[in-house]
Amino acid sequence: MLVSQTAEYALRAMVFLAGLPAGAAATSRQVSKATAIPPTYAAKVLRRMVAHGLLIGQKGHGGGFQLARPAARIRFQDILEAVDENVVTDRCAFGLGRCNTRRPCPLHESASSLRESVLAWARSTTLADVQRRTPARRQATAQILRPA
Repeated sequence: MLVSQTAEYALRAMVFLAGLPAGAAATSRQVSKATAIPPTYAAKVLRRMVAHGLLIGQKGHGGGFQLARPAARIRFQDILEAVDENVVTDRCAFGLGRCNTRRPCPLHESASSLRESVLAWARSTTLADVQRRTPARRQATAQILRPA
């Protein structure tokens, strides 16, 4: 993927939580198991989502994490920003430090195009968009949430 591992984990966790039935919450352990994120990493990512107002976290028995607002109002860009993922960077893809349109490196045009595409994807894609595309995931999500 074109983002950091932390950003990828955050997207995975948020997509999983968006697939929960209305009003349901999942523990960090359940999120970890469902998304193949290491447990301590999952807990860290989930706390960052809470700190940025994307999740609600309840401690104690019956607690867990759930979306703080409707999935249609959480863009991928919001998630990436919560984990400090900077898609728009002026770092040179060719390794020359910084480049721009006046002093481009050999990869400048291609890298700029790629960055703009990723940014457009992050701005325009919401958790609801992903859920509409993967209805079969809801059944798998329900199975993970069932007590063993």
